[in-house]
Amino acid sequence: MAKKELKFEEALGRLEEILNRLESGEGDLEALLRDYEEGIALVRICNERLECAEQTVKMLQFTPEGGVTAVNFGEEETEES
Repeated sequence: MAKKELKFEEALGRLEEILNRLESGEGDLEALLRDYEEGIALVRICNERLECAEQTVKMLQFTPEGGVTAVNFGEEETEES
């Protein structure tokens, strides 16, 4: 399976495995560097998946009139006093 085809959960799980190995310090330098490089690629994949998810998430917000409207996540309207 190509790295780009990994689901977020799979990439995160693999990243956790790599992190545990890197933190243990076990293995030779070349293996640790390969793990590090793979970890960087997995971080990028996770970030891409999160950014895509954030773009599709909508928040429901009550309007002053008592209605409900959908707004993009992170773009909540603020009341000006």
